[in-house]
Amino acid sequence: MSNAIRYFKALSDETRLRLAYVLDRYELSVNELVSILEMGQSRVSRHLKILTEAGLLNSRRDGLWVFYSSVREGEGAAFLKAAMPFLDDDSEMHADVDMAARIIEDRALKTRQFFNTIAEHWDTLSREVLGGFDLAGAVCARMPEGCEVAVDLGCGTGLVLERMRGRARQIIGVDGSPRMLELSRRRLAGVEGEPENVSLRIGELSHLPLRDCEADFASINMVLHHLSNPENALAEIRRVLRPGGLLMAADFDRHNQERMRLDYGDLWLGFDEATMTKLLHSAGFEVVSCTRRPVEQELALNLTLARRL
Repeated sequence: MSNAIRYFKALSDETRLRLAYVLDRYELSVNELVSILEMGQSRVSRHLKILTEAGLLNSRRDGLWVFYSSVREGEGAAFLKAAMPFLDDDSEMHADVDMAARIIEDRALKTRQFFNTIAEHWDTLSREVLGGFDLAGAVCARMPEGCEVAVDLGCGTGLVLERMRGRARQIIGVDGSPRMLELSRRRLAGVEGEPENVSLRIGELSHLPLRDCEADFASINMVLHHLSNPENALAEIRRVLRPGGLLMAADFDRHNQERMRLDYGDLWLGFDEATMTKLLHSAGFEVVSCTRRPVEQELALNLTLARRL
């Protein structure tokens, strides 16, 4: 059977058309798709299996959760790119996409609420995981000499920003939690030096409050695993870095500790080196180095330094 016939057969069902259309725009879990389609899980899973076996969907297991999205490369991707526009005028398809968008927004809202709630205890929670590892020192050690503008994205309570001072002409901290930014402000106010070289900005990683090519160096530490779409965040980081600028990304290596979702608000159970490298390459970076560092609670960090192409 040719691939084209396989694709047409897979899409010869209204439910599978709905799944293909919404998953061409968002990566969603089985439970989220059940909510959108208002169907039983076994029925939805059966349709997902058909689309995946036909080569039109990718599945990604993350702990106990399974996420689905449309394929992005090859004949299947080309077929979907040609076929999906024919559904653009269908009101039911648009309703599914609107509900999916609300689900993604709800994920982000829950993340913000989580960090606002635990902000006062975040440093303690971080120490429980990092133990004696000096993450802020590791970040600063990778800053280039003569750095003009350094940015810490998802700056939290300002631990990394505090150490960045004196190593760059200007430092910028961005976080989506007002409470976290207030704690950063308090921490930095107690440090000797010129306070005017620090800018704290509220914003989302998908729409950073920075100009194109504004920064020489960016760090994003223990943040990507909280995001629904890390690819979008990395692409946005590339936008704000000058060509040749460096990004330091520290995040958990792949693990299977489901409790991290509840205790720390994690959406992803880490990224192995290959996955992180692929994400960075797709966003327009080349990996300079990657170092694995075991920490507490049977976890490990991957410290990845990448250069903006």
